[in-house]
Order: sequence, then structure tokens, then C-alpha cells
Amino acid sequence: MNYRHAFHAGNFADLVKHATLLLMLREMTKSAEPLTVIDTHGGAGAYDLTGDMAVRSGEAAEGIGRLMADAGAPEGLRPLKQAVARFNPDGLKRYPGSPVLAAQALRKGDRLIVCELHPDDHALLVRSLVNYPNAKALKADGYRTVAERATEGRLLVLIDPPFERPDDYEQAARALGGILRKNSAATTAVWVPLKDLETLDAFLRRIEFAKGALVVEVRLRPLIDPMKMNGCALVIANPPADLEALLTEACRWIVGALGERGGVAKLWRT
Repeated sequence: MNYRHAFHAGNFADLVKHATLLLMLREMTKSAEPLTVIDTHGGAGAYDLTGDMAVRSGEAAEGIGRLMADAGAPEGLRPLKQAVARFNPDGLKRYPGSPVLAAQALRKGDRLIVCELHPDDHALLVRSLVNYPNAKALKADGYRTVAERATEGRLLVLIDPPFERPDDYEQAARALGGILRKNSAATTAVWVPLKDLETLDAFLRRIEFAKGALVVEVRLRPLIDPMKMNGCALVIANPPADLEALLTEACRWIVGALGERGGVAKLWRT
């Protein structure tokens, strides 16, 4: 696979995904009961924003760079801004991916399991998580791992494949169904890119079993050119309470600050 997230780290899609992840973790760690988080496609864990790939794409500068510079960004984006600031005491040079953000947010009794098959990224992931004793980086298939561990108590799963393979949508939908069959209360978030309406609609048809899932949909521009990633969506089964108002304002900021004319941010239920 050719996908390397270092080109895209800190872009608008990461802001949507990671703002949502941190808001979910903030709510779910209010309970005294331990929480297990499984990230099925963890990547390198953290990314150098001064490196060639990030500089060439410019996506971080137009994403997390603009967010960190905006003192008026809404409350729904505050946990992400705070986490990125903690990770960068000397200025914005690195971007923490979902494994590091989750590891920072979890408590001593919680667990984080992160899967990554790409050998170079797995080695970087191990280094990114070395200071978090309750986090484990597996060189393993994320879908298989979550299928084996879906019954392990209170569970938050992030399914975030690169969507380079033609069966990634099907695999993600199948994984969501398998998790909910084994653990009907598991909170499971699936990230999907938005290129055209049919892509999202087809995925939602595959997961009609997930009644009442929350769809967080962000379109930076009208879905006219299917060769571009025009937006992204998160489909969340069993989302925590008290999430929608903060997420709505966060997504509206992302569209308003980073999008084009005709962009849309909306939350709705399946």
C-alpha cells in the first residue's frame, strides 16, 4: 500500500476525526469503570510537520496550523487544541495521531490497543507510545484484533482504514457489524472519506443494522468532483451523550474556516 499519512497529518479530516475522538474520550472517562480503546489502523502515532511530506502537501498548515492560530475557535475544538499544544511545548512541529491523543487522554486503569501492519509505521508507532505503559502497539490486522477483543468490557473502537483498497468500505462495515453482535453497547466510530454522495450512501446501506448511529458529516465543498476528497464523515454507533452540540460547532468552524463556498457541516442519525 502506498498511503502514508505523513502527507495528510493535521489536515481538515484529522481535525474532524480527532476533535470527535477527544470529545468522546472526555465523556467516556467520566465513568469510574475502566475503558478499553482499540484503534484498528494506528499509523505512525505521531507526525513530523517540518518533514518533507508534510511541507510538500501543505495540508497541516491549512488545517491544524490555522486552528492553533485561531484564539476564537469553539469549545468543541478546545480539547484538541490543548492536546496539540501539550505535544508541542516549543511551537507547532509535530502532530499527534489518534494513538497518542488517546494515550494522553486515558487514565491509569484504562487500556489502549493500536494496530498497524505497515512495518515502517509500526516501528514509529512503538516509539510514539513508549512513554504510555497502558498502551500497546500490535503489528497485527486491526479487523481481526477487534473481532477477537470485542467482548472486553467498556469499549471504544476507532476504525480508520486508508481506503485505498476497493474492499475497505465492506471490511469496515463488516467489522462494525461483528463488534455490535458481540458487544451491543460498544461505542464504535468509523471514519470514511467523502468523494461523492453515492459513496457515503452505499456505506450507510451496508450498516443499516446500526440503528440510531450518529453521522458527523463535513463537506468542504460540493460533492462534484469524485477524484477529490471533498469531505469526510464519522459514523458512530452508541455515541456518548452530550456530544452533538459541541461537535456541531466544531464542524461548522472547520467548514467555515477551511472550506469553500457551498461547504456543509451537519450531524444526523441513521
